[in-house]
Amino acid sequence: MGSFFEVRIPANTPAGTELACRALDRIDELEAQLTVYRDDSEVSRLNAKAHLGPIKVDQGLFDLLRTADEIGRETQGAYDVTAGALSAAWGFTRGPKRVPDSETLTRARERTGRQHLHLDTADCTVGFDREGVVINLGSIGKGYAIDEAARVIRDHWWPTPALIHGGQSSVYALGSPPGLLAGRWSVSLRNPFDPSRPLGIIQLCNRALGTSGAAFQQFEDGGRMYGHILDPRTGEPPEHGPASVSVLAPSAAEADALSTAFYLMGPVKAAAFLANRPEIGAILVLDAEETRPPRMIRINVSDEDYRPDPSVRLAMSSR
Repeated sequence: MGSFFEVRIPANTPAGTELACRALDRIDELEAQLTVYRDDSEVSRLNAKAHLGPIKVDQGLFDLLRTADEIGRETQGAYDVTAGALSAAWGFTRGPKRVPDSETLTRARERTGRQHLHLDTADCTVGFDREGVVINLGSIGKGYAIDEAARVIRDHWWPTPALIHGGQSSVYALGSPPGLLAGRWSVSLRNPFDPSRPLGIIQLCNRALGTSGAAFQQFEDGGRMYGHILDPRTGEPPEHGPASVSVLAPSAAEADALSTAFYLMGPVKAAAFLANRPEIGAILVLDAEETRPPRMIRINVSDEDYRPDPSVRLAMSSR
């Protein structure tokens, strides 16, 4: 998945090493199933043949695709699991990174959209209505793998808290830290302008945090920077987006997908989306080029959830 994963559990956990290894093995299993970089993965098989007719898939994969499709519907297409053709056109999948010509971009857009994805719950099958549709789970698969690793630890015979992260951009906190019966794990929130100085501390317990930002993967062409977060509705990266978006959610899969969607939706539409969803929160850091000084916008994130770092000067805006 292009990331390293880490599992932290108490040192005195019975059979703790074996438990942590089983959790990491589960991530390896999902990498083999979900990746688009191996032709023999289940997702690659779908991308190659699902236009020929419905293909029966593993129940876990089907449920993940259904979740991804539902998030796409709820965000009105800001998140789209079928955007793999766009990623390939821009060279973000296998490279080289490039600005596609208009014809290439048009063809990719014609093969993108949740309307081309057909999920049959009764038979657990997946089908496409045209050739060339490409599922890419890069913006939700890592979170899903973390959720599955957490499930392995949750099912252990000995109650075990854990902190699991993938590439430090997706994290899930299971239970309370060792020695704290009702406490929460403390996780630093990355500062997109100065990674050496965190924006603050997020407090997590049985909750996930996912962060998206174009600055983490981009290229320059013709004097313009192009980020890897593509808007499925236009086929292009936004010219001006937030510096970063972090989402707190019950699952790491939701946090990952929604952080991508909110990056494209912006703070106003993200706030509208979250108006009746108190279980989900978001922190958007606006680009310093758009506002000086930079602003952090918190939506459904309480002072108990977030503690600012006093060394970082940001004009705060809470909601």
